[in-house]
Amino acid sequence: MNAQIRTTGSSSSRPGGSTLGKERVSRRSEWLRELIKDKWMYAMLLPGVLFFIIFKYVPMYGVIIAFQDYQPYQGVMGSSWAGLKHFERFFSEPQFWQLFRNTLLLAIYNIVFFFPLPIVLALMLNEVRVERFKRFVQTMIYIPHFVSWVVVVGVFYIILTTEGGIINEMLFALTGHKIAFLLEPSWFRTIIMSQSIWKEVGWGTIIFLAALSGVDVQLYEAARIDGANRLRQLWHITLPAIRSTIVILLILRLGTFLDSGFEHIFLMLAPTNRDVGEVFDTYVYVKGLTQAQYSYSAAVGLFKSFIGLILVLGANWMAKKFGQEGVY
Repeated sequence: MNAQIRTTGSSSSRPGGSTLGKERVSRRSEWLRELIKDKWMYAMLLPGVLFFIIFKYVPMYGVIIAFQDYQPYQGVMGSSWAGLKHFERFFSEPQFWQLFRNTLLLAIYNIVFFFPLPIVLALMLNEVRVERFKRFVQTMIYIPHFVSWVVVVGVFYIILTTEGGIINEMLFALTGHKIAFLLEPSWFRTIIMSQSIWKEVGWGTIIFLAALSGVDVQLYEAARIDGANRLRQLWHITLPAIRSTIVILLILRLGTFLDSGFEHIFLMLAPTNRDVGEVFDTYVYVKGLTQAQYSYSAAVGLFKSFIGLILVLGANWMAKKFGQEGVY
C-alpha cells in the first residue's frame, strides 16, 4: 500500500515538473533565437560594454585605498587600514571650504548658463527651413568640440592678453586702459564659462535635434489650423515633446555636478587666480600625483563621487515625483 501511495504521488508530480522544465527549455531556446537573430546588434554593443567594465567598473576596486595608508611597494592588500582618517583630515583642512565653494560655483554656472543653451540653440536650428544653411551652421558649431582644451586656452590667451590681445587693444583705443583678464580673479569664472560655451554648446544640440526630429508634424499642422503662431507651437508642442529628454540629460548632468573639468581648469590656473580657480579635480592632481598622497587624494575623489551619486538619486526621485521619466 505504501509503495502504491509513493507511486501515485510521484506520478502525480511528474506532469507539473515536466511542464515547468519544458517552459524553462522553451524560454532558453527563445532567448537563444533572439540572441542569434540580433547577433550583430549585440556585437556592436560589446565594445561599449567592455569599455565600461574595464575602465569604469574594474578600477572601482582601487577605492579601497581611500580607507588605507596606501604604500605602492606594499600594494592594496598589504597596506595598513586607516579607516576614515583621510576623510577627517580633508574635512578639517582650512582649504576644504574654499575648494567646495569654487567647485560648487562653477557647477552652478554650468547648470544655469551652459545647460539651457544647447536647448535654445536646437530650438532655433529647428525653425530654420533652408536645409543648406542649417547644415552649414550645424557644421560650424560642431567643429569646436573637436578642438583640444590646450588649443582653446591658447586661442583665448592670444585674444585676451594685455600684450597685443585684440580685446585689450580695442579697450585701450576706446578707454585708454587695459584689463588683465587672464590674471584678474574676478574674470576667471566668466572666461571658463565662455570657453565651455564656445567649445561644447554646439555639440550639445545633437541629442535635442534628434528628439525634435521625432515630433509629429501633424501636431504643428493642427496647431496652425487652430491659429497658433510659431511661439505658441513652440510652447505647447515642441517643448513638451522634448521635456523627457531635457529631464534625463539634467539628471545625468547632476551626476557630474562637481566635475569641473581638470584639463580645462588646470590650464587656466595661475598664482593670481588660484584662490578662485582651485577645485577638487586640480586638488586631487596636486595631492595625488605631485605629492604622492594617494590615499588622501582617493578620499577626496570618493567624496566628490558620493555627492554626485546623491544628486542623481535625488534628481531622479524628484523627476518621478512630478510625473517625468527618470533614468531608472
